[in-house]
Amino acid sequence: MRLPGVPTLSATRASIKFISNSETRQLFVLRRLVGQVNRCGHQRVVNACRTNLCECCPTVYASTDQQQENRHMFDISETPLQKAETQSGRDWVKVLSKYRDPSLSRSSFELAITLGPFILLWALAWWSMSVSYWLTFTISLFNAGFLLRLFAIQHDCGHGAFFQNRTVSDWIGRVIGVLTLTPYDVWRRSHSIHHSSSGNLGRRGIGDIMTLTVTEYRDLAPINRLVYRLYRNPIVLFCLGPGYLFLAQNRLPLGLMGIGKYWVSAMCTNAAIFVWVALVLYFGGLAPILLIFLPSTLLAATAGVWLFYVQHQFETTHWEPESDWQLHEAALEGSSHYVLPPMLQWVSANIGIHHVHHLYSRIPFYRLPEVLRDHAELAESNRMTIRQSFHSVRLRLWDADARRLVSFAQARVR
Repeated sequence: MRLPGVPTLSATRASIKFISNSETRQLFVLRRLVGQVNRCGHQRVVNACRTNLCECCPTVYASTDQQQENRHMFDISETPLQKAETQSGRDWVKVLSKYRDPSLSRSSFELAITLGPFILLWALAWWSMSVSYWLTFTISLFNAGFLLRLFAIQHDCGHGAFFQNRTVSDWIGRVIGVLTLTPYDVWRRSHSIHHSSSGNLGRRGIGDIMTLTVTEYRDLAPINRLVYRLYRNPIVLFCLGPGYLFLAQNRLPLGLMGIGKYWVSAMCTNAAIFVWVALVLYFGGLAPILLIFLPSTLLAATAGVWLFYVQHQFETTHWEPESDWQLHEAALEGSSHYVLPPMLQWVSANIGIHHVHHLYSRIPFYRLPEVLRDHAELAESNRMTIRQSFHSVRLRLWDADARRLVSFAQARVR
């Protein structure tokens, strides 16, 4: 789920031209919260930015598409880290480059053992409706694991990490996108922006979970604070949000509304979803939708949102103003290693090894454990257990002074 972020620090320098007082600033923040304006402050509905002078409007992303695409794949030509470390992020990128090549046979096998059981369980659940609705519901919940894994495969296709042939990867991703209710090309673009700006306080708002700093939160009007508190409430984030994201928000290319090819992606995906849902309704009525489609979709969506949350929302995560932000440092320090039991690690396609993925997103998911086996020091970096991950739900604001994600209560103390 995404609600756009609030510009700050370096980004604020661009915004300050039209935000001149506290009242206007609070109005701007509220409009950003509800998605009416871009980070630059221009109206989304009119797509006011039409030149490359603005770095946040969709037209700019379109005009520099290939250049951005290359950057988002974490090529080692990116800006090096300035922070002294035993092993810098840039050094790790060089080391990890040898793991980037996917295996055609392995990728095909992973796709087969995920898509095949997903289809078989759908068929079994359909048959079981004549036996017991509770059995149907149970099978559907179990099938959510395979749907989540399909999304992870779609994710690797988007990074060009699943097949060496980019065209094959893209079309596999588009087909899976119909099952995951996710327009592949729209998601790939917003996700690449997430990779290129994760941890950057000046580029929040696309493909991330909105996070305000303590100072920004204190400057908000009471109504805006309430909006932010509701957004960060676990019931909204993990109960209401996943359904909204996959059933509603994904139906439009939000954030990329001014670019035609993303409308094509969204509308073609919507059309394909409409066709197969119509077929289900025609042959099975409403029962398969309520007992098979919705339970598996909503559970997989909730699990996916939770995984995305804990991958970047933890106490010692990494945020920097745009002037100090470094790509590889943010990848290494701002992404967690979420340690899961073997079965959950398989279902989630190793996405818990997220710091390695952000350092080099072209590594296929099935090679991520190989990286940890070869480089034990990475296994301990930002390590988080399931029990520890529950603590992160209370953390909602970035304290720039303490360099920690803190709770609302901690922010009041400070």
